[in-house]
Amino acid sequence: MTFHSATAFSTIDTAKPWLTDTFVLSRPHRTVTAAGVRAEFDDAEAAAEALHGRAVDAIVGALPFSRRSPSALTAPLEFTVSAMPWSPASALPDLPGFVVDDPREVEHLDRLRTALDVLRCESTPLQKVVLARTLTLRPDGVVDPRSLLSALIADNPSRNGYYVDLGAAGGSYVGRSLVGSSPEVLVRKQRRVVTCHPLAGSAPRDPDPTTDWNACQRLSQSPKDLREHAFVVDAIRAALSPFCHDLDIPDTPTVTHTPQLWHLGTPIRGDLREQTTTALDLALALHPTPAVCGTPTELAYGLIDELEGERGFYAGAVGWCDHNGDGEWMVSIRCAEISGDGRDVVAYAGGGIVAESDPEAELRETTTKFGTVLNALGVQL
Repeated sequence: MTFHSATAFSTIDTAKPWLTDTFVLSRPHRTVTAAGVRAEFDDAEAAAEALHGRAVDAIVGALPFSRRSPSALTAPLEFTVSAMPWSPASALPDLPGFVVDDPREVEHLDRLRTALDVLRCESTPLQKVVLARTLTLRPDGVVDPRSLLSALIADNPSRNGYYVDLGAAGGSYVGRSLVGSSPEVLVRKQRRVVTCHPLAGSAPRDPDPTTDWNACQRLSQSPKDLREHAFVVDAIRAALSPFCHDLDIPDTPTVTHTPQLWHLGTPIRGDLREQTTTALDLALALHPTPAVCGTPTELAYGLIDELEGERGFYAGAVGWCDHNGDGEWMVSIRCAEISGDGRDVVAYAGGGIVAESDPEAELRETTTKFGTVLNALGVQL
């Protein structure tokens, strides 16, 4: 665990280069931006303790997929909440052109088939695992993470987008950033009210309205997708019950959508037993849900580690928490990691696998999910 304390500036000078935004979460109802670093945490539990002890006024940043990996959390010098979606304070450089490396589809199909062999074994307790793949993009120039953020927000009807400087995680993450546009709220806390909106089970959109609507209807009635979604809802119920004296969870999911996909989603609301519970506490209790890992969690973790290796910050969480404990954390999907020199971009996409899954369909789903980042970059597979 590392907790670095930086110089505390009492006056904010927006002309200083160290006050360039290091965190942005753009949402339809508010945007939070942060700049400068008062303290850094590569241990999320230490960050939560600092909030409870009033050692810091706010925490922003990213949680990794694996609890064994370092977090990238900071107590910022400047923390701003706005009612408007994010827009850059000055003109940004254009995004360069890209060449896509080998998408390694055969490799991912092999992973999927291996996972299905495990899931279809009568003796296994594993019920679901979420497998992901990466796509490496080589730009013909330098990629400014804020240019990608701006393009993602412009492409999203809800103006969802996030950007995190990952330097607080240390090591190879210094200089790297995570940029994306997530449709999934892990948890939001305002005073005593807790809300979540898990997504699990999806179908691709279609430009033809009739075909698109039929895909929506099939998803809403799909036994495979409904079962996959139920795993997530059950896990969230179990994680939130110790914190909430009342939980409102609909019996069946509804269908929501992004420009690329239909999703099964369940809006969840709870009332906290203790208002001192923070949004970061709740994010740590909930993450990872079966939507990004699987069920049972430890078995799914083990298979993901065996088949994929280190995921880093993909399928973790991105968000913020203020001095009141209020905040919002999004599941860090539909994203890309950008190197410090802006010359290496790695995009991520995954999907939930259950015994009834079809490998080719699951591969196509990841390709569709890559579309969020690729469309913003002007890239086609």
